[in-house]
Amino acid sequence: MVGTGVFTSLGYQLVDIRSVFVLLLLWVVGGIVALCGAMSYAELGSALPRSGGEYNFLSKIYHPAAGFISGWNAALIGFAAPTALAAITFGTYLVSIMPGIDPGDWQVKALAIALVLGLSVIHSSSHSNSGGTQIIFTAIKVVLIILFCASALVFAPVVQDISLLPVASDSKLVFGGAFAVSLIYVSYAYTGWNAATYLSGEIKDPQKNLPKILFTGTVLVMFLYLALNFMFLKVAPMEAMVGKLEIGYIAAQYAFGDVGARFIGAVLALLLISTVSAMILAGPRVLQVIGEDFFVLRKLSRTNADGIPATAIWFQSALSILFIITSSFESILVFSGALLALNSFVAVLGLFVLRWRQPDLPRPYWVFAYPFTPLVFLTLTGFTLIYVAKTRPAEAMFAAAVIISGLFAYILTKTRTSQ
Repeated sequence: MVGTGVFTSLGYQLVDIRSVFVLLLLWVVGGIVALCGAMSYAELGSALPRSGGEYNFLSKIYHPAAGFISGWNAALIGFAAPTALAAITFGTYLVSIMPGIDPGDWQVKALAIALVLGLSVIHSSSHSNSGGTQIIFTAIKVVLIILFCASALVFAPVVQDISLLPVASDSKLVFGGAFAVSLIYVSYAYTGWNAATYLSGEIKDPQKNLPKILFTGTVLVMFLYLALNFMFLKVAPMEAMVGKLEIGYIAAQYAFGDVGARFIGAVLALLLISTVSAMILAGPRVLQVIGEDFFVLRKLSRTNADGIPATAIWFQSALSILFIITSSFESILVFSGALLALNSFVAVLGLFVLRWRQPDLPRPYWVFAYPFTPLVFLTLTGFTLIYVAKTRPAEAMFAAAVIISGLFAYILTKTRTSQ
């Protein structure tokens, strides 16, 4: 979860919002949405414990075509595109600490491609290499974020006094279009709260452990995001961050000077390795289960001697490299974020359908405060999707084209393997 979004989106939010209370409220609202979604997925995952995430849920709740389209979206855009985003940000931060090199040069893309290839080699080898790598980089990421926030708040000079209390004019911002548009970027930053459901079949006792994983991970990330953004706003002037991508590097410059900023830039690049790694780990499991169910795509289900879907990993990585070479950062962010949100929206809506159609289905976990919890997720996510369609019609049309192409692909590959 912790990756590109939290280190880039504040600059976009500051274009229209200058209230500290409203800016931090964005991250609280985004965290609540993610938490409501995670708890809804926990029930779906415990009732339908198979790897594949939305592909598994939608296939069993609605129709195999719905699952296929969801998996198609996740395979082509939902994982490959965010992998490209995180890798590009990794390259941007790394190049920013190298004197005399323009961050827009080919070096950024070369570093991004090298990262994707290196992690693909690791994740396609064995469970011990793959899982161990992810655990190490995730632990490093959490520890470094805490140290970054603590050291900046304690030792850095305060450039502006900020108040966490709301003022009268904040109500207009909260219920205005700027808040809704900013929530698009925040929602993308929380993308990944559902990643554990893509590996349900590889989790020990998923009915018991999946809810714990989803809840604990989402709550932890919400607190990390609040701490990071509070620190950014405390140590760096808002004017310096407006419209900028490398927010973490800018904050580090004000907090620690140029030398310290270069060190922090290297640290932030290191953090993004974990994000790219997580995407390469989770996404191919969707391709794997699609290959198990559709004969024409059976090669994607092939595993190596250790049960790793190596073919699917390299297929997704090839798509990510294609995005790195051909697409812009912002366009990838908007349309991939919209597709991921749509996938999750339809899956959480399926929670109501599953309870209606199969009330006696064993559910080791029942979502807390049903139906309020899934309704909160559906309302706020739907609100965000509507604003994406209104404000970014080109990206919305591209997302619709991907969905339609998935339907045609399903029609061509609907011969299912025997179960």
